[in-house]
Amino acid sequence: MGDPILSVRELRVEFRTEGTVVRAVDGVSFDLDRSQTIGIVGESGSGKSVTNLAVLRLVPDPPGRITGGSIRFAGQELFALSESAMRKVRGKRISMVFQDPMTSLNPYLKVGRQLGEVLELHEGASRREARRRSIEMLERVGIPDAASRIDRYPHEFSGGMRQRVMIAMALLCKPELLIADEPTTALDVTVQAQILDLIREMREALGTSVVLITHDLGVVAGMADEVVVMYAGRIVEDAPTGALFANPRHPYTLGLLRSIPRLDRETDRLTPIPGRPPDLRRLPEGCPFAPRCAYAVDRCREEDPELRPVGPHHTVACWVDVPAATPPTEPWAGPPRPLDSR
Repeated sequence: MGDPILSVRELRVEFRTEGTVVRAVDGVSFDLDRSQTIGIVGESGSGKSVTNLAVLRLVPDPPGRITGGSIRFAGQELFALSESAMRKVRGKRISMVFQDPMTSLNPYLKVGRQLGEVLELHEGASRREARRRSIEMLERVGIPDAASRIDRYPHEFSGGMRQRVMIAMALLCKPELLIADEPTTALDVTVQAQILDLIREMREALGTSVVLITHDLGVVAGMADEVVVMYAGRIVEDAPTGALFANPRHPYTLGLLRSIPRLDRETDRLTPIPGRPPDLRRLPEGCPFAPRCAYAVDRCREEDPELRPVGPHHTVACWVDVPAATPPTEPWAGPPRPLDSR
């Protein structure tokens, strides 16, 4: 492997609220190789989206602030760029598909105008050229009758079609890196599969690297080369996809996997993770997951574990050797089946 397209080191992001400081991202580090997909998973509030907003330097200030770390993109330190230089990176070399396309698209502008502005701003295209290329990209992402639909407003598209428009906008300038934040949320399962197939096809056709933010491990199983599991603003496990699903080493990862509905279970009863995510303003002593963890020992409640290697390219932040511990619930039944439209 060559140099990674994206290298994040010891990233820290804080939010100032109600007289307190909340560390939403706390020492996150990971690498993404060219033409690869990394999945970032975790419950709501785990720091997934904030991490990737920091990559684009879009953390709202106030109340948010990037307080430490380094983000290198294609060998260039993004924190060293001026705001004008960063604007040339966003949308052209790094693009993002946001979670809710209805709030991401301007309801007062026709879809064609919004697509065309990307090409006019980043590549100096004329309006005629921008329109032609926008129609081509809409056709490429599966929008039927794109030549006429380009003159419609966002509310005239279905949820799945709006998400396709967002993907078309993100890919217009053939970015080196695509960040997809929950791209299938609130879509029915058939449209989910179509959107994921589209992202996969675009990655293969354009050689784009992808950061996929999701809470759906079934999506990750079918899309990602590597998985980063986040909890309370930290990485608790990082591994190649196959290794993580075959041998999850953190109790939180195991809990996420056991809580997925499956057709091949011996019982139809789900095993939820007890409790709720911690209040980031008042984190417990030791491991943040310890109050919810069935494997926790005294050391877990006293010392916060750091990431340690447990296999090739596989790291985990846990004091307990989970595979050797007595399972507190039903045995692990293997990974979920990847979502597939075929």
